[in-house]
Amino acid sequence: MNPSEVLRIVDAIHRDKKIDKEIVFQAIESALVSASRKYHPEEAEVVINIDRKDGSISGHIDGLPMDPEETVGRIGAQTAKQVIIQKIREAERDSLHDEYDELIGQMVNGIVHRSEGGATIVTLDNVEAILPRSEQIPGESFHANDRVRAVVFEVRKQGSRVKVVLSRTNKKFVERLFDQEIPEITEDVIEIRNISREPGYRSKVAVDSSDQRVDCVGACVGVRGNRIKNIVDELSGERIDIVRWSENPQELITNALQPAEVEEVILCQMMGRAIVLVREDQLSLAIGRRGQNVRLASKLCGWDIEIMLREELEEQIERAVTGFTSIAGVTEEVAEQLVGEGFLSYDDLSVIETDAMMEMGEFTEEQVEQIRDAAELKADEAEKAMETERRRIRDEKLKDGSAQ
Repeated sequence: MNPSEVLRIVDAIHRDKKIDKEIVFQAIESALVSASRKYHPEEAEVVINIDRKDGSISGHIDGLPMDPEETVGRIGAQTAKQVIIQKIREAERDSLHDEYDELIGQMVNGIVHRSEGGATIVTLDNVEAILPRSEQIPGESFHANDRVRAVVFEVRKQGSRVKVVLSRTNKKFVERLFDQEIPEITEDVIEIRNISREPGYRSKVAVDSSDQRVDCVGACVGVRGNRIKNIVDELSGERIDIVRWSENPQELITNALQPAEVEEVILCQMMGRAIVLVREDQLSLAIGRRGQNVRLASKLCGWDIEIMLREELEEQIERAVTGFTSIAGVTEEVAEQLVGEGFLSYDDLSVIETDAMMEMGEFTEEQVEQIRDAAELKADEAEKAMETERRRIRDEKLKDGSAQ
């Protein structure tokens, strides 16, 4: 292995494999050291260096110079070649890993190669990636040679290979689609503030505009809905709600629950709860099918949203005040403070922070602990009573059915 051949090998690997030259030099040096150790005691310190400019090889054993012939010749070209190949493969794997690790959360385009047990193998530019069934939108299927878009979800080294996992269910996928379809987002005029998603069914996307002249919601929808239609088509018909962002939680929650009309939003800061009052004809719309609308709105806004009719809230408040004052040490004044902070049940009271409770009624830590224990006990009793009532109703229905 003469100097010019070393430089030629390094340059060829650098161009073909897109691996940094320094990594290749280090791989060859490591290979020569590994091969050389076969001819020297295990405890011997072997150091081999390659000149980065002219490719000349020099070596030392325990600080003493090695004979040039011994450095390269005696080592054995075949042994060195095998180790070099292994080191280059490792370097290639590391380079590939770093390349795709930087793409996590970014969109990639690929071609479906085959399916394996529900998972789809996708060919990217220089690697085969996997799109697991769990990361596919419910109901969609792919066939060989189909083009597919997804985001890089996970990258990890697996032996001598790199495993790249793709996702079409991650909310980053929705964000990247918006990036591609809405020019104002790439121009930083419109910003996506948050996304909540149930893949294949519905997503809520909160957007904001840095330019008051640009309607962020209208820009995302597009003329006659053409922009949002392209995104919906890519998501297999998934419904997309565009929500106007607001720093005011009450306004944001109202926007997030659209198309339902909201009467009032009451924020309970201590509980992180938002009680939303609606008219009876808006109740099912606000909650959504199987609770989907309120669930996604909660995730989008970061508040635990509870939808109520005004009459229901008044009943809960009255019941909570009566229930709390039945606990030893809790006065009506303290009970009303608790309700004002959004504590509406024994379950809520059983998890109240010690400091907060102490401030409300000038309680000691021991008294707060006793109040929490009492609330937990009453919560268990209430749950048992409800279960008994459910069983009674079920038994009555069974009796009515058998009588008929």
